[in-house]
Amino acid sequence: MTDVLDSYQLLLKGAWVTVQLTLEGSALALVLALFFGLVGTSRLRAVRALNRVYVEFFRGTATLVLMYWFFYSLPLVGFRLTPMFAAVLSLGLNVGAYGAEVVRGSINAVPKAQYEATVALNFTPLQRMRRVLLPQSVALMLPPFGNLLIELMKGSAIVSLITINDLMFRAKQIQASTGETVWTYVAILVIYFVIAQALQLLVRLAERRVDRMLGRTPSREATLSTVAAGAPGTGVM
Repeated sequence: MTDVLDSYQLLLKGAWVTVQLTLEGSALALVLALFFGLVGTSRLRAVRALNRVYVEFFRGTATLVLMYWFFYSLPLVGFRLTPMFAAVLSLGLNVGAYGAEVVRGSINAVPKAQYEATVALNFTPLQRMRRVLLPQSVALMLPPFGNLLIELMKGSAIVSLITINDLMFRAKQIQASTGETVWTYVAILVIYFVIAQALQLLVRLAERRVDRMLGRTPSREATLSTVAAGAPGTGVM
C-alpha cells in the first residue's frame, strides 16, 4: 500500500487527464445533444430523420469500436487523429446520442398550454424556443444530463487502450512497477468515486440555480418572511 501512496503524483496526473477528457467530451456531447435534440422536435419529417439517423447509429455503436476506428482505421485512408481527439470525439458522439433524446423528450414534455400561449402572443418559432420552451425544458434535462456526464467519465477508462495516460493507464503502470494489484485499483476506485461525486454536486447546484431562475423554489427572503409570519406573537393563527 505504501508503494501505491508514494505514486500519488502519477495518480493525480492520470486523474487530471480523466477530468480533461470528461469536460471536453461533455462539451461536445452537449453541443450535439442540443442540435440533434432540437432537430428531433421539428415538424418536418425529413429534418426529424437526421435526429433518428444520428441517435440510432451512435447509440447503437460501442464507444470502444468508435475509438479504435478513429485512431487505428482512419490513418489507413489518410486521416490521422491524435489520441486525445479520437477519444473525445468517440465519447462525445456516443453520449451526445443519448443526450439528444433527453433534449427532445424534455422539450416535448413542456406543457402544451405553454406552447399555445406563445402562439397567442404571436411569437416566432425561434422566440418560442428561446424564451419559453427551452428555458423550461432545461430544468427537466439537468438530472439525466448529470447521469450521462458521470457515465461519460466512467466510460473514459477505456482510453488507455489508445495510449492516453489517463487514470487507468497510470494505475496499470503503478501495478506493473510495484506489484500491488489490490491497493492500486482500490486507489483509483476511490478517485473515480470522488470525481463522480464532484460532478454530481455541480449538477445539483446547476439544478437549484435553474429552479430559482424559473421561480420554482422560494427565495431565501421569501422563506424567512414565511417563517416570521408564522412565528408566535405575530397574530397569525
